[in-house]
Amino acid sequence: MTALVVALVGAESTGKTVLASELARVLQGRGLDAVMVPEALRAFCDRHARTPRVDEQAGIAAEQTRRIHEAAQLHRIVLADTTALMTAVYSEFVFGDVSLYPQALQDHTQADITLLTSLDLAWRSDGIQRDGEHVREPVDGLIRHALQGAGLAYAVVAGQGVRRIQHALAAIEHRLDAPARQARMASQPGQARWRWFCDNCDDGECEQHWLPRN
Repeated sequence: MTALVVALVGAESTGKTVLASELARVLQGRGLDAVMVPEALRAFCDRHARTPRVDEQAGIAAEQTRRIHEAAQLHRIVLADTTALMTAVYSEFVFGDVSLYPQALQDHTQADITLLTSLDLAWRSDGIQRDGEHVREPVDGLIRHALQGAGLAYAVVAGQGVRRIQHALAAIEHRLDAPARQARMASQPGQARWRWFCDNCDDGECEQHWLPRN
């Protein structure tokens, strides 16, 4: 069975790691074969006690992609705590290097769902990995620009605590329900499809997620 890969991207201190871990826990509690893929950058920083140089960024991006691919061979649902795209974004932001985008965006296409964590959480220090609250908005803008420029849909995940988890789960559940939904539609060919689009919906396929954001 092909794995469902859920990519969590977002600026620093927007709860990606906690959210990925909680999503895996909830889905596992439902009896689903779900696993969290940890961030390669964090492992690098812990091992070397420093942030990477510009010439080390490509290797970190490749390692993140390798981890996701490996997990997808073994599990039904993969919750990826960032993808190579985040390495490309920070390479541009920190070093002015945009060379990683083509490969990173190609690697990111293995994700079935992209969840962008909102900036509505308070910034918290987390050692050498954090640059400061002032970098969050520009990094968020770079992520959105890259995804939209590549035509990759994404859902924004907002809210505090349980609400944030429920918000993310709604997008995952919608995708997991797709086969059953298609079967229901096929069994009722004469019934017109009705769909509601809101300004802040959880549907990863919703047209709202293709619109430019400020």
